[in-house]
Amino acid sequence: MRISHKKRKPEINEKKYFFNEKIIAPEVRVLDNENNNLGVMKTGEAIRAAQEQEMDLVEINPKANPPVCKIMDFGQFQYQQEKAARIKKAHQKETKTKGVRLSIRIGTHDLEIRKKQTLEFLDNGDKVKVEVILKGREMQQGALAFELLKKFISEVNVQTPIKYDQEPERQGRSVTAIIFKI
Repeated sequence: MRISHKKRKPEINEKKYFFNEKIIAPEVRVLDNENNNLGVMKTGEAIRAAQEQEMDLVEINPKANPPVCKIMDFGQFQYQQEKAARIKKAHQKETKTKGVRLSIRIGTHDLEIRKKQTLEFLDNGDKVKVEVILKGREMQQGALAFELLKKFISEVNVQTPIKYDQEPERQGRSVTAIIFKI
């Protein structure tokens, strides 16, 4: 048996708009092309008024009482909505969590390198998970791990203002904290 591993495109959660005969409310509040209020009408009358102008009647606020509909070109309206969604998606920044691992026995030079990496990650807008791994007999030295972690974060804080997303805490064989740039 063959298993397919095709990646599906994520579905964009877009709002569904009812128009013309798909509007189920018996009465609607109607707006014209220039957002002028034409008043409350029966749905059939509103659809006829839209068709006289060679436009569509689009339900833009179905939760209002009565629902609000607007006379407009539905194809152009749909295009504008999709364009706005694409622009919004393009300007969206996905924050990632980068990891930096330390050890109780880490050297000063290695600590400086990890600090530079952390600063680069923070400058790129990412969150950083700083982790002190404990091995063997180091498991009993949790206090040293907390000290090292707090010292490391305070040195980073001197160069770039940061905030905790997760305070330093012990998680099994490690002591971790998640930080981000203010």
